Amino acid sequence: MMAPMSRSPIAFPLRIPFVEQLGLELHACAGGASELRVDLKEAHMNSWEVAHGGVLMTMLDVAMATAARSLNLDGPGVATVEMKTSFMRPAECELRAAGKLLHRTSTLAFCEASVFDGDGQLCAHGTGTFKYVRALPAKGRQLKALQRQDGPRAE
Repeated sequence: MMAPMSRSPIAFPLRIPFVEQLGLELHACAGGASELRVDLKEAHMNSWEVAHGGVLMTMLDVAMATAARSLNLDGPGVATVEMKTSFMRPAECELRAAGKLLHRTSTLAFCEASVFDGDGQLCAHGTGTFKYVRALPAKGRQLKALQRQDGPRAE
């Protein structure tokens, strides 16, 4: 069972500019679980004036990833290997995502997450597989280090 959600946001263990731009706030990240929130703004909406599916999928992805890392926040990062999402209802107002680590091996994490609206109704659910990685090969096969909140560290 997850501890009650913090009333105030806590710092994400890693710097993720896209997450910052979306305005996602982390409220819990420990013991194989995580919780985050976003108060929807116009920029989050689709043409029906409800949350765009990409916002919900990002919330699910980040909730699962933070749950996967929550047992060792100073350890490796995670990269999404696969993700499945089901949308149940339009999402409006303040949204809350709860992520859970279901199982982990030395290299993989298997997770699930749900997004709830302000009335506590389930809007979307996802499952995902994440690979624990210390660095990410990028263009030109150069390794990209994790961007921690307190700056990059040699791994």
